[in-house]
Amino acid sequence: MTDAETQRREVFDKAAELFSLMSTPIRLRIISELCTGERNVGQLLERIEVAQPNMSQHLNMLYRAGVVSRRRQGAQIYYRIADESAGMVCRAVCTQVAIDLDDKG
Repeated sequence: MTDAETQRREVFDKAAELFSLMSTPIRLRIISELCTGERNVGQLLERIEVAQPNMSQHLNMLYRAGVVSRRRQGAQIYYRIADESAGMVCRAVCTQVAIDLDDKG
């Protein structure tokens, strides 16, 4: 396999990994919220109606994948987008879906 073929395969593998991470509505909503700025868990819970343990599980998954980063300030943990490509993909797909739904409605 050539270097170009290896790189091409890595691109598709990485893209598939990103799409897999973004395959749940809660994670899409988290990414969307964080695209507008850093938020702590409480702020995310105010905007996304989900149980706190469920929110933490999704945030941890996004953190381990490198999509979001976090910092601690006192007792609060703040999250922000670490991988701008994830934010761009989320915005692009969700914007197009909203346009398609609006056109049908």
